[in-house]
Amino acid sequence: METTSPTTLVIDQTTILSLVATISLLASAYLLSIRLLPSTTDIKHRILFIWLAYDALVHFCLEGSFVYNCFFTYTTVPHTSDYPHPAAIPATGYFLGYADRLYGSRYGSNPMAKLWQEYAKADKRWGGADLTVISIELLTVLGAGPLTVWVCELLRRGESERGRFWFWGSVLATMELYGGYMTFAPEWLSGNTNLETSNFMYLWVYLFFFNMLWVVFPLWILYEAHSNINLAFARASGAIGQEAKKNL
Repeated sequence: METTSPTTLVIDQTTILSLVATISLLASAYLLSIRLLPSTTDIKHRILFIWLAYDALVHFCLEGSFVYNCFFTYTTVPHTSDYPHPAAIPATGYFLGYADRLYGSRYGSNPMAKLWQEYAKADKRWGGADLTVISIELLTVLGAGPLTVWVCELLRRGESERGRFWFWGSVLATMELYGGYMTFAPEWLSGNTNLETSNFMYLWVYLFFFNMLWVVFPLWILYEAHSNINLAFARASGAIGQEAKKNL
């Protein structure tokens, strides 16, 4: 049986800068928590704020740059009456209707394009203009990004015990989980053809670790929301019960 040799890991300047950029967003989120939250904020709510701020920064800075490169970074290819051959035309058609263009970070030279070229070593789809990924990222950047900022603002206002914080937090967490599922489900169902699983760093750091953050924290938020909503209903039921007794 033929075996696939592991992909060679190349750690170059782009690799280091990409990881530094990702970590710097986390550091920025921590500094925002210091700047915006009262010093008396408990550890749970501070961690929650740091995650939400980091989430927003990733959506706008990293994923926003991915969407930008998908729409505005491209290379031209020959296009004549016999090229490309009709059999080579994608079933979904050409991205944005241009048969003579190939879009995506793969064809860019700006710093953020280089970052996505690095991640594309683990998942090839992020180097080009995969329609499923672009559709999810448009919703993520334009929908989940602003919603994350709003949930951060509610937490900053000290509304962590109020219903609308946990309602919008639950909406956001559900969006994150669904987006992650729809990103990877097509790959799981097609044999992971675009994923590099033979290299330790690409599999366990790029694919598993970074993406599992958007599973663990949303699940935690849903758990906390469930607990707080149950507590609110219990308090409401007790208050209604006490009021009923007074009226007897």
